[in-house]
Amino acid sequence: MDHVDIIEDVIKVEKLVDLVTSPSYGAITTFIGTTRDNFDGKNVTRLEYEAYIPMARKKMLEICGMVREKWKVGNIAIVHRIGVVPVKEASIIIAISSAHRRESLESVHFAIDTLKATVPIWKKEIYEDGSNSWKENTEWKHSKING
Repeated sequence: MDHVDIIEDVIKVEKLVDLVTSPSYGAITTFIGTTRDNFDGKNVTRLEYEAYIPMARKKMLEICGMVREKWKVGNIAIVHRIGVVPVKEASIIIAISSAHRRESLESVHFAIDTLKATVPIWKKEIYEDGSNSWKENTEWKHSKING
């Protein structure tokens, strides 16, 4: 089962873990990307995300397919948050189950890197002094897919 979504609400890790849990799989790996309170010496108060939702969902499903081509995994759940994401809250959670730990660990690593490189989701950092900056993903910039 592949579950992908883009939401404006708080992402519940327990819900995603429940989606990927199965009696047939003994390993579940999660990645939780949260808003940190600093970047490059500036105090960050929040992040704001925008997405081209139809294309983002399509790309997220493609990532699920790529994971399945490379590893024998069970269930995959990828949820990204858009809108305002305060410090310490999750902007993305990925959960993948597999029979053994290696597949789930490696596939989650691949999934987040590929998502950052290919999915049309944009992040703006808002700083304590009121200034802001749109951030470019290093993975996107150096992706073979995007030039």
